[in-house]
Amino acid sequence: MQWRHAMQTDAATPWPFEEEIRAFELQAMQAPPPHGAIVCTGSSTMRCWRDNLAQDLAPLTVIPRGFGGSTMEDALHFVDRIVIACKPRAVVLYEGDNDIGKGTAPDAIMASFHAFVERVHKGLAGARIYVLSIKPSIKRWSLWPVMEETNRLLAAACSRNKLLTYVDVASGMLDATGKPRAELFLADMLHMTRAGYLVWRDALRPVLLKAEQRFESQPPAKPA
Repeated sequence: MQWRHAMQTDAATPWPFEEEIRAFELQAMQAPPPHGAIVCTGSSTMRCWRDNLAQDLAPLTVIPRGFGGSTMEDALHFVDRIVIACKPRAVVLYEGDNDIGKGTAPDAIMASFHAFVERVHKGLAGARIYVLSIKPSIKRWSLWPVMEETNRLLAAACSRNKLLTYVDVASGMLDATGKPRAELFLADMLHMTRAGYLVWRDALRPVLLKAEQRFESQPPAKPA
C-alpha cells in the first residue's frame, strides 16, 4: 500500500522524471525490494551503472535508483519515493554533474544536498550516506574548476557528519597530466565506458565493504 499511496499522492506533480519515478514505484509494487539494502541513486551516470551495479558491488545488496539527467534538487524532490520508501540502511548518491552543467552555483547545490541529507535522516534515522565526487569529463572539462570547488564543499560536509562518507571517484579518472582519460568515455564525452565504471567500482567498493559488509551476514528482510 505504501507504493500505491506514493503514486496516488504525486499524481499531479509536474516535475521532470516523473515517468521514471513511477516506473520505479510500479516495479516495487510488483517485486518489493528488500528492506535494509543500499539504495544507489543519482543522475544518468548512476542510472547507466544499473546493469552491472550488483556485480560490481557484490556481495552487498543494492537497489538501483538512478534516473534521467537529474540534479541534486531532483534527488531531494523524489527522496521520499526513491530512497525512503525502500527503507535502506544506506544510500549512495551521485549528483552535481548536471547541476553545474546547467549553471547552478556550488552554494545552491549544497543547499539541496543538506536538505537531502536532512530528509533522509528524518525518514531513516542512522542511515549512512556515501557521497560520490562529481566526475571530470571531456565534455564538461571547462567546468572542472567549479566541480572541484563543489567536491571540496561536499567533502567538508561529509567530514563533519559521522553518517556521511565522501568517496573520491574523480582522481582515478584523470591521467598523469591531470586531464580526463579518453578511454573512460563514450562518444558523447560525458557518459562512461565500462572502463570508467571499473574506476568507480575500485574506488567505491572497498569503502562500502569496510562499513557495510557486516550487515550482509543475514539477507535483508523482505517487506511484509
